[in-house]
Formats: sequence, C-alpha cells, structure tokens
Amino acid sequence: MSEKLRIVGLEEHVALPVVLDAWVRAGVPQIPQLGFGDAPFAQRLRDVGEQRLADMDDQGVDVAVLSLAAPGVQNLAAADAVSVAREANDALADIVRANPERFQALAAIPTPSPEAAAAELDRAVTQLGFRGAMLYGRTGDKPADAPEFDDLYATAERLRVPLHFHPQTPVQAVQDAYYSGLPNGVGPALATAGLGWYYDLGVQYLRMIFSGVFDRHPELQVIAGHWGEVVLFYLDHIGVLQSMAQLERPLADYFRQNFWVAGSGTVSERYLRWTAEVVGTGRMLYSTDYPYTFGTRPGGFPFLDTSGGVARSFLERAPFTHEEKAAIGSGNWERLTGHVAAGHGRRQPA
Repeated sequence: MSEKLRIVGLEEHVALPVVLDAWVRAGVPQIPQLGFGDAPFAQRLRDVGEQRLADMDDQGVDVAVLSLAAPGVQNLAAADAVSVAREANDALADIVRANPERFQALAAIPTPSPEAAAAELDRAVTQLGFRGAMLYGRTGDKPADAPEFDDLYATAERLRVPLHFHPQTPVQAVQDAYYSGLPNGVGPALATAGLGWYYDLGVQYLRMIFSGVFDRHPELQVIAGHWGEVVLFYLDHIGVLQSMAQLERPLADYFRQNFWVAGSGTVSERYLRWTAEVVGTGRMLYSTDYPYTFGTRPGGFPFLDTSGGVARSFLERAPFTHEEKAAIGSGNWERLTGHVAAGHGRRQPA
C-alpha cells in the first residue's frame, strides 16, 4: 500500500485586522470577499484557529501556507504599506509559531516602496523564517517588470526563495473597455474571478519575461496559480515573439526553469494534464485558494468546491505515479524551500 500523500496548500488566504484597518482607511470596499462583516465566508477568511483547521481536515490538507487576501498591501500608500506589511508579517509569524505543524506563511511585501520591499523580504526570510512571499501583480499602474522592483527580485534570488504571484482586479480602463455593459452583473464577475484576474496576471508574467527580468535574475523562482494564469495554454502561439524580444532562451524554457505551477483549487483534470505536459510534474505544486473555493457560496463556481475531501481526492486520482503525486502534494515545495526551514530550525516559523 502506498504511503498517504502529504498535502501542502500554497494559496490559502487570511484577512488580518491590521490589513483590514488599513483597507478601511484607504477606502477599500468593505465586502465579505475581503474579510469584512459577519458572513460565514468573511469569518473563515479571518479565522486562523479551529474553523480553519477543521476545514483543512475536511479538504484533506495537512499544511496551509497562509498569505494575505489580494491585493495585500499593494493598494496602500508607500508609508502605510511598509508599516502594515511589517505588522502583518509579525502577526503571520505568531500564527505559524503557535501551530507550526499545520501552518506556514508567505510574506506580505510593501511594493509601493521598492526599497523597503527588498528589505522586508530579507527580514521575513532571515528573521521570521518565511519560505517566500506573496505578490499581487501590478502595484497601482506599475507593472511587475518595472525596473524599481529589480532589487526585490535580486533579493529573492539571493535568498533562494520563491515569489508567489496572485491576481488582482484589472485597472479601471480595462474593466470599462472589456467588461462593462453586460447584463445581470456578469461584467464585474467576468472582470475578476471569471476571467479578468487571470489574463491580468498572465500578462504580467509575459512582461517580466520579455523585459528581461529572468535574464537579469536567471535563478529567480516564481509560483503561478490557476494553472499558469492562462499563459500555458498559449505558449506555442506566444513563442513566435521570442526572436522579436531577443530572449536569451526559448519562451517555454522560462516556464520550465523559473516557474512553478499550481491549480488554486480549480479541480480540472484537463488543466492538470496540460500543466504536466508543459512544465512537468517536477514543477507542479498544490493549492486550494481557501476560502474562495470552499463549499457552496453565492455567485461561486461549483467546479471550484474543494470541500468534502475533494482537494485530496483530486490529487489521489491524478493520472500520475505515486511518486509524482507525492512531489506535487509536498515534495516539490520542500525541494524548493526546505533550505529555509533547515536554516532556521524548529524554533522559528517556517
């Protein structure tokens, strides 16, 4: 009998009081999807105790790598972003320290202040023991490939920790041009969870490649959720641009050497097989996008429901060997980030 798979979920979101307070000051809509109010979904997003652990058990997830709900601190003014990120990371470290067998964390990074962003990543890894960071694509109207973020990418490369990128809502001009005027509230949903989030972040990945971020930082490692944010399905077509962009490597090589891909709770065997074909099982990770994919929720997507053990059974039924499933479930994550945990010992949060 094969050994039970260990599953580490890498895109498991949390709403912290310090961030919610900062969002209120910044005029962010106080909606349940961000953790505001008393709706069960918002309560799950804020919970880091019994409810979350029970849901993890229900999903079949052994370890949740916690990160802030989008857009983290990237929608704040520079000074606020720095102080809120630091306080949020300290809070995340406390949560992990209280239950290191079930929780890890990805750092919040104050990209509105690029100099502080690199310093906070260094602090989060070397002092708090975080295994990487969660970023959210654009910072305002600055794309992820903006030159001022080079120090951040250099720091991640030096520390050998991954940067997990998460989508955020497209800029207003794109929403107006592409998603407005549709009936029954479809437009805003299409602009976000329906499709717009993934296109927006996929373009950020391509900008990073075409502008030379990975040529300048060839060891930089990026985690892409949602099965690669659309891009993997069009690599053959987009590849015709590689000579125009004067890339140092074939386009597909960047995804096979600099990217790791997870499904973010999208339970689709077709996407699973395609990702394995493009990047290989040795570059696949696991995530559930909790609580956005847990149970039935108004306006949700039934195929994203990872409750009732679906997160585990989906991987267990995957058309791979047990060794490949074990690598996707947790082995690849340990291979990618285990050196951070080893360097900090059991006293530090991982």
